[in-house]
Amino acid sequence: MRILLQRVKNAQVTVDGRITGAIQQGFVALVGVTHGDGREEAEWLAAKVAGLRVFDDDEGKMNRSLAEVGGSVLVVSQFTLYGDARKGRRPSFTAAALPDQAEPLVAYFAEQLQKHHIPVATGEFGASMLVEIHNHGPVTLLLEK
Repeated sequence: MRILLQRVKNAQVTVDGRITGAIQQGFVALVGVTHGDGREEAEWLAAKVAGLRVFDDDEGKMNRSLAEVGGSVLVVSQFTLYGDARKGRRPSFTAAALPDQAEPLVAYFAEQLQKHHIPVATGEFGASMLVEIHNHGPVTLLLEK
């Protein structure tokens, strides 16, 4: 599982003109699933995201977690994180899990964040989404398990 994590001031996902998920301060988690992934990876990554200390403290140092700043996570499925563009001009997505495996794992990841008392909003799996991200910093991390 791969997560491209962006610290944001606010973010939202729109599908067919309706907002499916929106947050204020927190993270946008673009989540990709590959063939061997399971619940263990989702649980580990949820704990990692919940505990990351990348929000500013009173001295301006990245030293606070989501819970400490009252942050949320917008979870968006992103199969293209497993795109391979090493050959040719068109990426291959064979490393990305099929929807019947990926969709429940992305949902499980979101559930695990909630178990860490993190408010979660989501995009819509498989939809063409407009994702508005107001990256703060910018701070962007690639997490993988």
